[in-house]
Order: sequence, then C-alpha cells, then structure tokens
Amino acid sequence: MRIVVLVKPVPDTASGGERLRPDDRRLDRPAVPAVVNANDEYALEAALKLTEAHGGEVVLVSMAGPGAPDTMRKALAMGAAAGTLVTDDSLAGSDTLSTARVLAGVLRGMEYDLLLAGADTSDGGAGVVPAGVATLLGLPYLSYAAKIEPNRDAGTVRVNRISPTGYEVLESPMPALVVATQALGEPRYPSLKGIMAARSKTLETRTLADVTVADQPVGGAAATSSVIGSEAPPPARL
Repeated sequence: MRIVVLVKPVPDTASGGERLRPDDRRLDRPAVPAVVNANDEYALEAALKLTEAHGGEVVLVSMAGPGAPDTMRKALAMGAAAGTLVTDDSLAGSDTLSTARVLAGVLRGMEYDLLLAGADTSDGGAGVVPAGVATLLGLPYLSYAAKIEPNRDAGTVRVNRISPTGYEVLESPMPALVVATQALGEPRYPSLKGIMAARSKTLETRTLADVTVADQPVGGAAATSSVIGSEAPPPARL
C-alpha cells in the first residue's frame, strides 16, 4: 500500500515571534521558526500505522517556502520514506485555490492507494485545501475520519466519519482522499534512528515549472483575497 500525506510547514506559535511584513501584511515566515502542521502530523501517524499493518510506504507532498526542507526532514524522521516539495518565489502569498491546484498538479504524476491530509492548518484555518485537491483530481472525499479501514483485495476504503451524533460509516473505491482527525491517535516522536535515517531519505524539490497546472492561474499574483489591515486585540482585563 502506498499512502501520500499532504504536509505543510507552519509558524511555530510557541515561539511568540509571529509578525506581519509591513508592505503586504503577509506573515514574515523566514523570521519565524517552522514546525510541521499539527493536524498533518495526525494524518502522518495514521498513514504510518496503516502501512505497518498492511505493508507499503508513506511519502510526503508539500508546497512551501525555500526553508521547508528542514521542517520536512522532521516528518521524514517519523517514518515517511520520501517527500516532494514544491517551492517557488511566485507561489508566495498563494490562496487556498492556488495551493490546491499546485498540489493536485504534483499528485497527478504519482501513484497511490490513499491520500491523507490534516483537517486544517494553524496558519490559515480554512480547511478547504483537501476538498479542493479531491475535487480537482476527481477522488472520493472522506472527511473527519476517526477510523480508516482499507481493503486492498476489494479496492475499497471504509472510514468512521465523526458527526454531531457519533459517527457515520462511509465506503468508497481507492484511491481516495481521507481527512484525518486527532481521534486516530497521537503522533509518535521521532527516534534517534529515525532522525539519522531522515538525512539520507529522498526529498525532491520542484519549482512551479515542474508542475502541470495547465492554464490555471496560481501564486500570489492570482490570489483572490489579501490582508488590508490588522490590529492587536485589546489587553485582557483582570
């Protein structure tokens, strides 16, 4: 079984150093330490458990800035076999649609049984990129999974999707995109052996020119929204 996990380096909120650039009000990412998005770690953990149970490998796909390889190595240290990173100056400031288009462009050239993603990212919180990727690729979309049960013989996957009243059981053919939740289990800590092994694992870096997005506009220049102002919240009253 081959599972692709979408991961994103995001600012480390624990660093307390988040700040916006004065010219365009975008986050000054190089000035803030990056970590793997927490919800993506849950997706990665779920993928690793599935391959441990059924065999196969886990690979990573990401669209991020030039400093992303260091962060992705941390995800490789958890147990992923390899990764692909798309990084290009023109992609800075991309909106969710651009991000979905670029990720879908990478995935069109890959083979996999399952595609896993976190519910959202801590730096955006939109939670729509996985649905966008599934739509662009024509994949079944199984959201908010608390349990994932692939059946390779039948070529199907069944998930328990969290609902307000408990959960719903959904089944679809593979390949399919599954949105992971924290109910799937706590992410593991990378071992020293895993950290050492991650240094030699393949992390392919591509530019936008290497990705097929047809004539679809992508990148900051194509973004349909922008930040026009910001202000700090008022101090808390004790």
